[in-house]
Amino acid sequence: MDYPGNLFVVAAPSGAGKSSLVRALLELDSRVQPSVSHTTRAPRGQEKHGREYFFVSEQEFDAMVQGDAFVEWAFVHQHRYGTSKRAIEERMAQGADVILEIDFQGALQIKKIFTNAVSIFILPPSWEELRARLERRGEDSAEVIELRLHNAAVEVAQVHYFDFVIINELFDRALFDLKAIVHSQRLKFSAQRRARAETFKALHIP
Repeated sequence: MDYPGNLFVVAAPSGAGKSSLVRALLELDSRVQPSVSHTTRAPRGQEKHGREYFFVSEQEFDAMVQGDAFVEWAFVHQHRYGTSKRAIEERMAQGADVILEIDFQGALQIKKIFTNAVSIFILPPSWEELRARLERRGEDSAEVIELRLHNAAVEVAQVHYFDFVIINELFDRALFDLKAIVHSQRLKFSAQRRARAETFKALHIP
């Protein structure tokens, strides 16, 4: 089904700056709304239930899987993450542009269900810089950082499946690139026809 709103799916290896870029975009563009995923992992730092994620138990997650509540779900870094199909559809039906932070597995699944979704992959400028960013966060042990770097190699290898690629070397430049993608998508013929259906009808454009 076509909705007036657009769906942007952003994936990246841990530490590439995906969350910071999406958060900055949300502050600049009121038409973009976040999609909040469910996860079985514990909150980190200042994260709050219902803002960054819906933090649920393994049993609650199982019940949602059985109820077919997720458009996708996956294991990432030893925890499960899932995206509610209903939440995305409701916001897009209201005309909002929804942005979803997700791992590459989920992004590819989303594209199969929402064929108009725009997929964006955030790359680090180098492996050395990615390691440095993970270490500067100070949230993970050395073992977890090594696991994240190992997973990052697998994730980066999937970049060719994505519509757009942003290399987050300088944050301001990467944010400009993300804004440009969002704006360009809104101006595509198919997106304009969905969002401005009445205008197209009045102009007798099929």
